Amino acid sequence: MTRVKNSPVTRARRKKWIKRASGSFGKKSNAYKSARSAATKALVYAYRDRKKKKSEMRSLWITRINIACREHDISYSKFINGLKKSNVLLDRKQLSEIAIHEPDAFKELVKIAKSV
Repeated sequence: MTRVKNSPVTRARRKKWIKRASGSFGKKSNAYKSARSAATKALVYAYRDRKKKKSEMRSLWITRINIACREHDISYSKFINGLKKSNVLLDRKQLSEIAIHEPDAFKELVKIAKSV
């Protein structure tokens, strides 16, 4: 079998994986085999967490709205139900921002939800 000299391409390929794992600690940042597995795992986590971030943000918004609702003596579920019945088309992100930055406007929304 003939010998294949492939040093520049092989080195470049290995350096690419080591560069991807540059933020890792210890051997994972400079040994090819460990760096490749660390970088692959990091890519998997990044993909998963981009999806997960959306549900975590929604949970945060719901928690903020619930806290603001409890200050006005109404539960979160009754508040959302009242808004839906009165055709108020605000999503949870907007409601959360209103609850934080404009408490008077949120109080009006609570009145609308309670009146239905």
